[in-house]
Amino acid sequence: MTWRGNVWAARTAWAHGEGEPPASWDRAPAREAARRELSDPRYHEHDPNLLQRVWTAFWEWVQDLFDAAAGATPGGGVGVAVIVLALIALAVALRLRLGRTAPTTTRSAAVFDAHPRNAAEHRAQAEAYAVDHDWNGAVQETMRALVRSLEERGLLSPQPGRTADEAAAAADLVLPGHSDALRDAARAFDETAYGGRTADQTTYLRLTTLDAALRRAKPTGTARTPAGRP
Repeated sequence: MTWRGNVWAARTAWAHGEGEPPASWDRAPAREAARRELSDPRYHEHDPNLLQRVWTAFWEWVQDLFDAAAGATPGGGVGVAVIVLALIALAVALRLRLGRTAPTTTRSAAVFDAHPRNAAEHRAQAEAYAVDHDWNGAVQETMRALVRSLEERGLLSPQPGRTADEAAAAADLVLPGHSDALRDAARAFDETAYGGRTADQTTYLRLTTLDAALRRAKPTGTARTPAGRP
């Protein structure tokens, strides 16, 4: 019989005149009996599990934190919300600013792929891309056309795997006077091929102008070396 049964029996006996009411109750045995009774698993079947208790405690802590902040901030909860929004806006502005100013490195891409074509074919492909407003493709094919044209004229030796930067530097040695335009063309090729940039019609027209100028240019009588080299 549980402690509740003992207590109930004692009260029933006293109510029917069987014995005297207890002068006092010994609290220690009663407390121990209550502890044993409440430890019965059936009383804890619907208690939250450990994860639920931790989750509840966490949100209570967050709520207490916001309550404390609201009490110390002018405007209370509205003031806290304004501060949070201002911090978010500041973080976004910094991210955009750093994204614009952070230096980007673009590796130089090989000019030609595994399917060689002549200069005329590259120019025709560039024009087809331009008609479709695919300026990335038009820029890349124009760069290939001008490099292939120099190879066909014997001004550059064919070199598998040559990068756009290398082609521009080699072209500058035999056709001086186009250094800046050649560097810009190589950069546009690299940025559209590997740099994730998008070209536009202006970039395409700049490369077609350079291609036409190089086709008319006459090679120098003496070979030069790139700047900074002996």
